[in-house]
Amino acid sequence: MSDAILFVSFGGPDQPADVMPFLENVTRGRGIPRERLEVVAQHYLHFGGKSPINEQNLAIIDSLTKLLARQGPDLPVYFGNRNWHPLLNDTFAQMKQDGVTRVFAFVTSAFSCYSGCRQYRENIYAAQAATGTESMEINKLRVYFNHPGLIDPLVDWVKAAKLESPNARLVFTAHSVPLWMASGSKYVEQLGEASRLVALGAGITDYDLVYQSRSGAPNQPWLEPDILDHMRTLHAQGTNDILICPIGFISDHMEVLYDLDEEARLLATELGMTLLRTQTSSHDPRFAAMIRELVLERRGDQLTHIALGAMGPNHDVCPIDCCPPPPARPSAR
Repeated sequence: MSDAILFVSFGGPDQPADVMPFLENVTRGRGIPRERLEVVAQHYLHFGGKSPINEQNLAIIDSLTKLLARQGPDLPVYFGNRNWHPLLNDTFAQMKQDGVTRVFAFVTSAFSCYSGCRQYRENIYAAQAATGTESMEINKLRVYFNHPGLIDPLVDWVKAAKLESPNARLVFTAHSVPLWMASGSKYVEQLGEASRLVALGAGITDYDLVYQSRSGAPNQPWLEPDILDHMRTLHAQGTNDILICPIGFISDHMEVLYDLDEEARLLATELGMTLLRTQTSSHDPRFAAMIRELVLERRGDQLTHIALGAMGPNHDVCPIDCCPPPPARPSAR
C-alpha cells in the first residue's frame, strides 16, 4: 500500500485575472449577486489581486515535508484546493499516476461545520469520481480545535501582546456562518473551547468571542456579533485598547488581512482605540508538527490522541449525520 498526505485548502487567486473566476467558483449555486462579488473582488485587488493563502499553505507544506524527512514517516505531501489551482481533480490525477492507494487528508479548517468539514469531504469524493480514483482509501484527519499545535502558539502570542498592552480587551474572532450551519454542528462549541484554552493559557479570565467576514444574503441569519459592531460596543463601554486573536483562521489570508488589518484597524483609528492582532497558528513550527502527529494517530503509529481540555480529541471518522448540508442538498456519503 502506498500512503500519502493530502493537504486540502480553500484556494485563492494568484493574479488579478484570477479574482472573478475564483469568486465565481466559490459562490457557484449560492445565488450571490454579481454586485457582491465585485465588492469582494476589490478586497483582493487592494492587495494586487493575489491572495496570500497559497504561499502560506506552501510554507506549511514545506515545513511539514522537512519535518517528515527528519523524523518520518517518509510520506509524500500533495496539495489540492477546493476553489483554485492546484485543484483537487488535478491532484488526484497526479496521485493516481504516482501509485498512491491510501491518503491521509489534512484540511485547513480546525473546526466542525458543513463548509469546514463535510463540504471538503464532498469535494474529495467529487474529485475521486472525476478522476477514476474511487478505490483510493481516504482518511480525513480529525479537526484539531483543541490540539496544542493550534492552541499553544496563540497562547504565546496573546501573552506577548498583553505585555505590550496590558489593558487591551482580548477578543477572539472566527468566520461567521449561517445559523443553520452552526446549529447542525459543534462549530460554536469548539470555538468557545479553543478560546477558553487560549485565554486560560494566557492567564486571562475575561474575553469575548465574535464573528467576521459574513458573506450571505442579508435576509439569512448568521452568527453574531460582528467584530466591527462589537468594537463600537466596547468603545461605548469605555474600552480603549483591543487585542484581536483570529482563532478561527489558521493563516493570515484575505479575511484576516482585509477585514481585520484594514477595516477593523480603520474603525479603531476612527474611534480612538488602540488595536493589536496576534499572528495565526501556522506561522509557528508547532503547527506543522501537529499535522505529523495527526497522521501518526490515524496510521496507528501513535496511539495517543493529543488534545487539551475536557472535550477531548474529536472523532476520527465522521458519523453520517455530522455537519449536515443545507436542507435542500443531498448528503455526502
